[in-house]
Amino acid sequence: MSPEDIRANFDRQSMMATLGADLAEVAPGRVTITAPILPGSRQQQGFGHAGLTFAIGDSAAGYAALSMMEDGQDVLTTEMKINLLRPAQGDRLVAVGEVVKPGRRITVVRATVWAETDDRRVEIALLQGTMLPV
Repeated sequence: MSPEDIRANFDRQSMMATLGADLAEVAPGRVTITAPILPGSRQQQGFGHAGLTFAIGDSAAGYAALSMMEDGQDVLTTEMKINLLRPAQGDRLVAVGEVVKPGRRITVVRATVWAETDDRRVEIALLQGTMLPV
């Protein structure tokens, strides 16, 4: 699928718009999504909520899978595991999704999520899962 089609698909996601997320990079098998850690997406201790981390990691991995598919297809997550490594402390999150193994029926994906503040970047989560073409 073309980068333009990926961007159009991303623009239809109201959840990403609500989170202030941006589709930063699209390449075959690799997608980067960024999102600010807004006041409305923090947990009780002031860190970025794990839901924000999961949402952009899952979407980055899903769009990485979609980038390897034929025009007119779409994807659904069939399962996704997350390891939260440390608190999401920073100004924004950066999620890089990658295809581990493309397939005709399922595609194995992973995503790494970092928290950034100015020149500091800290890895905060790893996700791995499978995507189903629809």
